[in-house]
Amino acid sequence: MSEPLSATSTAPLAPRGSSAALDEETARAELYGLLSQLYYAVPGADLLAALRVAVTEAPSAGGFLQEPWQQLVGAARAQSDADIAREFDRLFGGVGKPEVYLFGSHYLSGFLNEKPLVRLRADLDRLGLARDEAAMPETEDHVAYLCEVMRYLIAGDDMAVCNLTAQRDFFAAHLQPWLAALCDALASHPQARFYAAVAQFTRAFAAVETQGFDMLE
Repeated sequence: MSEPLSATSTAPLAPRGSSAALDEETARAELYGLLSQLYYAVPGADLLAALRVAVTEAPSAGGFLQEPWQQLVGAARAQSDADIAREFDRLFGGVGKPEVYLFGSHYLSGFLNEKPLVRLRADLDRLGLARDEAAMPETEDHVAYLCEVMRYLIAGDDMAVCNLTAQRDFFAAHLQPWLAALCDALASHPQARFYAAVAQFTRAFAAVETQGFDMLE
């Protein structure tokens, strides 16, 4: 489990290959991977155990992600695995309409499987990526899938695809326009405790990502 990032860090803008850039990119990739796991399915016992013993102090005092990270770790410590599993099922599971949607098309168009998904699939095709339907039955605009794409764009070995420009463009097109609405829905839901903390951390992490990408302009 990685430490939270600092909002004032400029490591994402450092030349690839430098120690600072590699450390920052590893942390960013790990956080996207963590969010992907938390949103995709009921968190497993090993994941929750690791989260509960995670370091909660930022590398430098006053790091922007320190407080929301502490709240997330605290929420994991305050609830049992079973409590978190029941919360996940109440919010995202069940038959028919879920309490909270995890799909970008819902927030961008009001419906599932609409034009935002078509545009996303076109961009994924240009990146040479495709969803494994056997492994993931949900459509590609599921927040967990999008976080996993970001993790790949940060940590992958194909420099033609896995670079800051691709990360910025994908984030701006397919996560930034609606992620705050998802976080609002979770943070305000009366039955969300652990996932309210997940939402607040997601919002803070997205703000750090936005700031870093803005500096690339």
